[in-house]
Amino acid sequence: MTIDSNRWQVHWGGHQLAEWDAAHVAVLGALQQDWSYGSAMLSLGVPVLRARVEYDGETVAQAQFIVRRFGRFASVALCSRGPIWRKPLSSTEQTQVYQALKRTLPLSGLRVMLVTPEQPVGEANGLAAMRRVVTGMSTVLLDLNPSMQELRANLEHRWRHQLANSESSALRVERVGTQLNQFQWLLEADIAQRQDRGLDGLPPAFVQRYTLTRTPAASTILTLRADAGRERVAAMMFLIHGASATYHIGWTSDAGRDAHAHNLILWKAIDELKARGIQQLDLGGVNTIRSAGVARFKLRTGGKLVTLAGSYLV
Repeated sequence: MTIDSNRWQVHWGGHQLAEWDAAHVAVLGALQQDWSYGSAMLSLGVPVLRARVEYDGETVAQAQFIVRRFGRFASVALCSRGPIWRKPLSSTEQTQVYQALKRTLPLSGLRVMLVTPEQPVGEANGLAAMRRVVTGMSTVLLDLNPSMQELRANLEHRWRHQLANSESSALRVERVGTQLNQFQWLLEADIAQRQDRGLDGLPPAFVQRYTLTRTPAASTILTLRADAGRERVAAMMFLIHGASATYHIGWTSDAGRDAHAHNLILWKAIDELKARGIQQLDLGGVNTIRSAGVARFKLRTGGKLVTLAGSYLV
């Protein structure tokens, strides 16, 4: 493909939901590039921009940006875990896409554009000449295409042993409904533990707004709770986006931890997600320093550890 800037076009509106979704599903796109993620953010008052990039009339990429404004004179637009490439492009062509996005970014005043591509570290094609300002996060991606038998065989032996113990215990796993009053307690428990650990995250109101973006709401979320008798001892919530899902929040009591309730919940969730046609589960960030126990739990599932390229200033 001969590069000619006049042949690139960026559309910041007029997108078709079905077309956006199809491209997102095809690449098992991340939560942050799902249409529903942007819609939920918009409903919370967060500015969102969506772009479609064409070359000679053919769409080659799409990108969703979250915008943060600083007064009237400056804005930062972040494309997190994107763009989504709708056809293979060379590094030079990807650079052209980034430059076209920056050139046409529909913001006034000082405009800063950041991109955290959904590419492993060392493979940030098209960004080599640009400045990396934040190192990449690590996550664990679990392929759900194998059978449950194969997935179980891939579990690290200690994780599998803990699962077997929880399966033979008196724990019961129940699905939690999609109404706010049915999972509000889990959001509140997550807020408390985030404050204790000094962690950030999406605003609690995001989850309810996210469930309102699709019909039925059950297509956007899966929450499972483990009970011991009449006492709830653990829970996990997953956000569904296209053909993928992402672990969002979890909580456990001391009793739940002792009974390895999260092993059982995650295993039940994997089975449920597979039944819904979900092909990949993103187990979320891995931090071996601040949350070593959580990191070990995720790494022992047999998933693939991926460290992303980081955030680049375009």
